[in-house]
Amino acid sequence: MTSRDELLGYRESSMTFAGELSFLRRKVTRDISNADIVVSGIPFDSATTNRPGARFGPQAIRAASVQLAELADHAFPSKVNLFADLAIADYGDCELPSGYPGQVVERIFNHAQSILLHDVMMVSLGGDHFVTYPLLQAHAEKYGPLSLLHFDAHVDTWEDDGKSLDHGSMFLRALREGIIVPEKSVQVGIRSLSDEDYGFTVLDSPWVHEHGTNNTVARIKEVIGDSPTYLTFDIDCLDPAFAPGTGTPVAGGLTSMQALTIIRQLGGLNFIGMDLVEVAPAYDHAEITAIAAATIVHDFIALQVKAL
Repeated sequence: MTSRDELLGYRESSMTFAGELSFLRRKVTRDISNADIVVSGIPFDSATTNRPGARFGPQAIRAASVQLAELADHAFPSKVNLFADLAIADYGDCELPSGYPGQVVERIFNHAQSILLHDVMMVSLGGDHFVTYPLLQAHAEKYGPLSLLHFDAHVDTWEDDGKSLDHGSMFLRALREGIIVPEKSVQVGIRSLSDEDYGFTVLDSPWVHEHGTNNTVARIKEVIGDSPTYLTFDIDCLDPAFAPGTGTPVAGGLTSMQALTIIRQLGGLNFIGMDLVEVAPAYDHAEITAIAAATIVHDFIALQVKAL
């Protein structure tokens, strides 16, 4: 059995450029009975409508997290020690049948369900954004209908037939199935049009740029309140200048600093899980997309430390 002590503390490595590939150098194990946070990859990208490659996102984010791991005992800017009180494990990746797309939803749901049975917080690395749909199903089974805090360039609520694998329509499907509560949900950074907001509060990219990060955080907290909340961050929420390595980049997005400033101020929300999706390293330059993604996840985990 993996003891809690094995999941705590800094795991020293002399080389940032080599060694075990895991998120923040945490222990890779499927024995999570003593864990608080479990990181897992969901390497699926067959629901993309533009450039593929997000199946390689989990490994790219893990690789980009190594330098953050070297400083995580005094994380910037929170100054918290990520490893002192939270037992964090890297579960590895969800096994997905490449030749059987019809099994994908069930496989991801069962994968998440088996992790959540241990009363841990699951942090998932995508993968394209469709993977959030079965992840939401598993979280809603445990926690009931959820508030969705959704960072993205796209609304992802386009018309859905309830059957297709499409990374642009799954939140309408989730809404119709009662998995998410739209009036308690917020979309941030949007740069695409939709004829209907379906009850979501939409803080599009021009709104964020005009009103600033503090007002964005205040509005998020006003809408969501103390509802159980799932955070999903599509890396294309960031402008392509800060995240070129993604499948559907859209100009005019948030800067890395805007996104991180918002994430860092979300303390007090009742988070029950999160994912970061759509990192496609084949289109990245100097790992800047993967580094941004790893930092967003790192800062989300820091929020959980501060909440202890």
